[in-house]
Amino acid sequence: MAVVTPYLLVENLTKSVGSKVLFSNISFAVNKGQRIALIARNGIGKSTLLDILMGKTDYDSGKITWRKDLKVRYLPQKLMGDEAIRLLGNKMNIEEFEKLSGGQQKRLVLQQLLDDEPDILLLDEPTNHLDLDTVVWLEDYLKNRTSRGEKTLTILMVTHDRYFLDNVCTDIFELDEHNLYSYHGNYAYYVEKRAERIEVQNAEVEKARNLYRTELEWMRRMPQARAHKAQYRIDNFYELEKKAKQQRNESEVRLAVKSGYIGNKIFEAKDVCKTFTSPRTGEEKVILRHFNYVFSRYEKLGIIGNNGTGKSTFIKLLLGEVPVDSGSWDIGSTVKFGYYAQTGLKFDEGKKVIEVVRDIAEIVDLGNGQKMTASQFLQMFLFSPNQQYDYVGKLSGGERQRLHLCTVLMRSPNFLILDEPTNDLDIPTLNVLEDYLKNFQGCLIVVSHDRYFMDRVVDHLFVFHGDGNVQDFPGNYTQYRLEAKGASASLEDARKTGYSLEVKGTKTKTEQKRRLSFKEKRELEELEKQMPLLEEEKAQLEALLSGGATLPDKIAQASARYKEVQDALNEAEMRWLELSEIE
Repeated sequence: MAVVTPYLLVENLTKSVGSKVLFSNISFAVNKGQRIALIARNGIGKSTLLDILMGKTDYDSGKITWRKDLKVRYLPQKLMGDEAIRLLGNKMNIEEFEKLSGGQQKRLVLQQLLDDEPDILLLDEPTNHLDLDTVVWLEDYLKNRTSRGEKTLTILMVTHDRYFLDNVCTDIFELDEHNLYSYHGNYAYYVEKRAERIEVQNAEVEKARNLYRTELEWMRRMPQARAHKAQYRIDNFYELEKKAKQQRNESEVRLAVKSGYIGNKIFEAKDVCKTFTSPRTGEEKVILRHFNYVFSRYEKLGIIGNNGTGKSTFIKLLLGEVPVDSGSWDIGSTVKFGYYAQTGLKFDEGKKVIEVVRDIAEIVDLGNGQKMTASQFLQMFLFSPNQQYDYVGKLSGGERQRLHLCTVLMRSPNFLILDEPTNDLDIPTLNVLEDYLKNFQGCLIVVSHDRYFMDRVVDHLFVFHGDGNVQDFPGNYTQYRLEAKGASASLEDARKTGYSLEVKGTKTKTEQKRRLSFKEKRELEELEKQMPLLEEEKAQLEALLSGGATLPDKIAQASARYKEVQDALNEAEMRWLELSEIE
């Protein structure tokens, strides 16, 4: 097998921030055509790693090797004006750029990066602030470039969008406990294999604990008794102690917060109208036009629409932060809003995390007679006891958002309004939040571009089409997309969103008579022989790549072969399906 030089080779990379180790001696390769997602909890160092690779941040030790003459482009999570103008080639001045919305800025820069035809593209949260139509377009574009005859694009990205991960990525890299783990498959495959890894690790920790008890007894004896023992046993004891004290409780994290009583009357919108005059263009923009609606008890509503159609403004109108032009909101007397704002919450940078929560309450009422201390409550939001004594000023963007969410929920609201809650939150936090919202005994309004999140937590949608046109759709986001596109697009859209649908219809007369030719029958037989062999080779490569002890050059070769096998298997499966339908 020919040796394939990777686009990027990282060897034994270590980075610390103060006394905090982000990652230690991690190694990986990025090969041509791979679309890799980097997953980790907030504060673990995802954005820092991308900055290191781009030479924007120093690292402690290790080696980074880029293949020569590569065209590399980078989309940072936060677009700074000067840097964005440079990326745009000065097609626009900074004053014009800063007048655009966050979503417009990101789409403009992203389009420019794609137009540059890079060999490898680094993306940090590319879907944040993009509207749903743009996210779907980007997903389709990145996945199907080569099928359209365009240049192969290699991607290393940070994203929490799970449909995007499932539909675009060929590989998942996870930063966890200072190490990097690689999974050669999409997000669904990663979830399955990660669970298996955690189970094995937990079994190893339990085994270490049992052995630790025996060794601890030996270490506690008289020093004279130890003096004659080999030093390596003493050294091994401390390594064993470190492993025995490892603990993973993430699978047990469940958020359960009491919601206040809410009566039958929630709110009624009575002929509400709102129009804005754009400060940039001077043109009038209609947000609501004679809007009427009666909100029901325990209703869970999702709001979607393109950027600039008025989704966030609708929430501010409901909360009274923006006045209506005409009409009114009639809100029930028992309603207690909890508002998670897209812009986050301004914290005192000099306060510790635990102090922020204790300023609201020392004890949190979970309902059913259960109570929890502020520290215990923070642990439900994945803040370890040590992290709780970090200063707010040291938190990452995602950790700040997590703290903001914590302060909203601990006040026991009965009507939650969440404006883009998934931006900057990591996947573990999203899983905890989703489970909580599904069981929330109150009302909910969510504005989000995260399709997976919306599908899990809402039961119907307001679709903002612009110019005051608000559609009430009885279903989740995927159902809306399928219905909006029509039956002819149902199967393709279901494939993109990971849903399995059966599309029924009447075959034409020509289709009913169609039979496999002799050549096609032989082809089908050959495919049925090839696919098990490809599956077996794929499994062998996965085992090799997940072993952790493989040398970098072997990783590069195996990764390249894995992609070839995966592509061949996908092609064989698609052809087998085509021939099977004819038969």
